[in-house]
Amino acid sequence: MIHKLKMAMLAASLAVSAQAQDAGYQGYRLGPDDTVQVIVYGQAEFNVSTRVKHDGTIVMPLIGIVKAEGETNISLARQITDKLVAGGFLKSPLVNIEVGAYVSRSVNVAGNVGQSGIYPLDRPYHALEILLKAGWVRVDAANFVYLRRSGQPVRTLQVDDLVKGERDSDPLLVPGDTLFVPPAETFFIYGAINGPGMKAILPGMTIRQAVALSGGVSASGNANKVGLIRGNAKEVDADLSQKVLNGDILVIKERLF
Repeated sequence: MIHKLKMAMLAASLAVSAQAQDAGYQGYRLGPDDTVQVIVYGQAEFNVSTRVKHDGTIVMPLIGIVKAEGETNISLARQITDKLVAGGFLKSPLVNIEVGAYVSRSVNVAGNVGQSGIYPLDRPYHALEILLKAGWVRVDAANFVYLRRSGQPVRTLQVDDLVKGERDSDPLLVPGDTLFVPPAETFFIYGAINGPGMKAILPGMTIRQAVALSGGVSASGNANKVGLIRGNAKEVDADLSQKVLNGDILVIKERLF
């Protein structure tokens, strides 16, 4: 329930994020494998649904080859209008272009999200918006996201910063970007504890907090006596104020009567 409420609150931020998009955006730029529907109102013989070829062109009845790559639906409609008039086919045609499939400009989302996949950039999107479209990060996900962009070092985005709407931490995505959400870092806890097993590490979690969030010690347990096994090292008495690290094993000791 809390997770669903959180998603609803995040979805509400889409409107705010949309207002922050670049003012210079002129519309989606067509590319190879996108599909378009060309409608010339009142002139059905010119209507066509087609795919942008790998050379960036489409073919129209009578006027032939038209360059589509790099054009928006508005500029492509204007180009077709000019060709229809210049060729003497129509005097004042009313041309509309609808994009059917956005293929050439997309980003990849993978890892611990609701729905991994390829998401089209049919308009400017920030990382938060695409993650929301992908069903948001799952409860078993880490609290950070990797952004991979061609020719640049991998960037780490903090989920908390995305939720807070930190502009510098919520980049505008570009075609070819990949957002990867890794699984949460985990620790193991067993012994005299009410909720033994593998647990996710929360940001800044201490050993004392890990014990509390695992249901607390059992009736025979000693909350101040916790063994810690870290890596290949031997078990030691844990300092309850130290941070839990990925792969830590916590052993809750029993009280001595």
